[in-house]
Amino acid sequence: MNPADVLVSCRSASRAYGAGPTAVVAVHGASCEIRTGEHIAITGPSGSGKSTLLHLLAGLEEPTSGRVAWPGLAEKGRGPNAVGVVFQGPSLIPALDVAENTSLPLVLAGQPEPSPRRRALDCLALVDAADLADKLPEELSGGQAQRVAVARVLAAAPRLILADEPTGQLDRATGRRVIDVLLATADALGAGLVVATHDPRVARRLSRQWSMDDGRLLPGPVAPGRRAQPCVSQGGEP
Repeated sequence: MNPADVLVSCRSASRAYGAGPTAVVAVHGASCEIRTGEHIAITGPSGSGKSTLLHLLAGLEEPTSGRVAWPGLAEKGRGPNAVGVVFQGPSLIPALDVAENTSLPLVLAGQPEPSPRRRALDCLALVDAADLADKLPEELSGGQAQRVAVARVLAAAPRLILADEPTGQLDRATGRRVIDVLLATADALGAGLVVATHDPRVARRLSRQWSMDDGRLLPGPVAPGRRAQPCVSQGGEP
């Protein structure tokens, strides 16, 4: 396999908070690889380390020991939008409306208007949130804000998508739609997709299932997975 296919690699990566006998180890010696086009679910109870592992994979936190590297992303230049993260908690900027929040990664990357707004509206439509475009985050429910957060990641067209409980605040039908869009967009981009979830229905949608227990990652075998058809915007991009 081409080494460039490995988007991110963990080698005995651990993350601890604090020092000495009171230190809390959130992730113990995780070793894994995420490759181009892989769809991986990470399951486990609250507090098992799923969110911390996603933060390590995204480069948002540094391992206390071990190593995390992004060989496939470095191959083509790891730009600011190479990794997209759907956070579990609130992540929208209060002063920006929904369309502005969604287009922010493109604006920061230097794309001139009106291209970022058009792309934002296309991605909001994919998650059934186009009618929210002019609202401020304070006017949204938790589920609506989560859909907007998903749209913002899709707008950036990252090569690695990391989603932390993306359906946790959604009803079943909307959650299913969001997973459809994540899977289809990852396929269209050839991106890797990692979803941390408590929901076994969501986990079964992805072709690989890993689990975490008390901070320890247990990679699982490849399992049969169903793939949705690619979603494309009006401009022809995923």
